[in-house]
Amino acid sequence: MSDRKSLVKDLRRIVVKVGTSSITRNSAEESMEFLEDVARQVKTLRDGGIEVLLVSSGAIGLGLDVMGTDAHPKNIPMRQAAASVGQSVLMHRWNTAFEKYGLLGAQILLTMDAYSVRETANNLDNTIETLLDNGVVPIFNENDAICTKEIDVMFGDNDKLSAVIASNTESDLLIILSDVDGLYDKNPKIYSDAKLMNIVESIDDVMHMAGEPTTRVGVGGMKTKLEAARICADAGCLMVIASGLKKGIIEDIVSGQDIGTAFVSDSEIPKKRRWLKFANPKGSVTVDEGAAKALGRHRSLLPVGVTEVSGKFDRGDMIRIKFEGKTIAHGITNYNSEDVISMIGLRTSDINEMMGCNRDTDIVDRENMVLL
Repeated sequence: MSDRKSLVKDLRRIVVKVGTSSITRNSAEESMEFLEDVARQVKTLRDGGIEVLLVSSGAIGLGLDVMGTDAHPKNIPMRQAAASVGQSVLMHRWNTAFEKYGLLGAQILLTMDAYSVRETANNLDNTIETLLDNGVVPIFNENDAICTKEIDVMFGDNDKLSAVIASNTESDLLIILSDVDGLYDKNPKIYSDAKLMNIVESIDDVMHMAGEPTTRVGVGGMKTKLEAARICADAGCLMVIASGLKKGIIEDIVSGQDIGTAFVSDSEIPKKRRWLKFANPKGSVTVDEGAAKALGRHRSLLPVGVTEVSGKFDRGDMIRIKFEGKTIAHGITNYNSEDVISMIGLRTSDINEMMGCNRDTDIVDRENMVLL
C-alpha cells in the first residue's frame, strides 16, 4: 500500500472541490474566513509551481439565504431560481477573497450537454489552459439555473463535475472538501467504533458504504464522491476526501499528511475514451448477441448486428449501444439515425448494392468507442 508522501510527489496541477457546507456557514463572516483561507493556500501553491482549479458549490444555498426562502432539495424551480441569484453572490465572495492575495478568478458554468459536444469540450480545454497561462484561477460550477434534471443531461452534483474536470485537464490530484472527514467503514453518526479509511485502492470494494446527502441544499453524498473517485481512477488521478473545516487543509494534503481518505489507481484510460465514457449520448442503438460479443472483442459495430434505433442523432454524435436493455458501450456514429434505421440488419454487400457504391458501413468504428 502506498504512503501519502509518495502519492503526492511531483504534483503540477490539482483541482479542489468546495462543498456547499463549506461555503454556507453560520454567518457571512465565517464563510469569508473560509474562502480567504482557500485563497491563501491557492496563492501559496501557485507560488510553489502547482496550478489550482476550483469547483465551487454554494450558489443554491447562498441564493436561498439571500431570497429568505427555504426549499426542499427536490423543488427544482426554486433551486434553479436560487442558483441564478446565488451565483453572483458566490463569485463576488470568491473574488473578494482572491483580491486579498492578488489573485483573479474566472467563472465557468457548465452543463453536461455542453461537455458532451466534442468540439465544445476541446474549446473548454483551450479556455482553461489560456486562463492558467495568464495566472487566472478557473472557478467551475454546474449551471443549475438552466440545466434540466432529466436523466443524463446534467452532471447532477459538483462531485462528479470536479472529477470530470480533473480528468479532462489531466490533473494529478482532486481534493473534495466536505462536511465529513473522509470515508468510514460504517456510518460514524450511528456507530461509535466507525473507522476512517486512510487509502482505498478498489472503488468496487467500498461502494456499499455510500450514503445520501446530509444537508437541505447539498445534493452530493458519499455515493457521488465514490462515483467521482471512479472517474478519477480511470484518469490515473489521485483523489482525496477531507473535511473543509480545518484551516490549511489543502496545503496539508498536498504535503502528504495522512488526512481524509485517498483513492488511488494504477490504471489510466486515454483521454478521448474517458470523454466517450462520461459524456451525454444523443440516442441509442440496440444490438443482437453476436454484435455484443464482437464489441467485447473490440470490433467495430456493423449494421448487421443492429436491431433497433432510439432517439434522433446526426453523424458525429455520440450514441449508446445497448444489449438486452443495458448500455454496454458509447461511440461516435458515422451515420445519422435515419440512415442507421435504413441499414438495420443488412450486410455490407447488401448496403453497397442498395447504395450502388462501396462505402465504409461501420456504424461505429472501434477507435471511436468505449466499452462500459
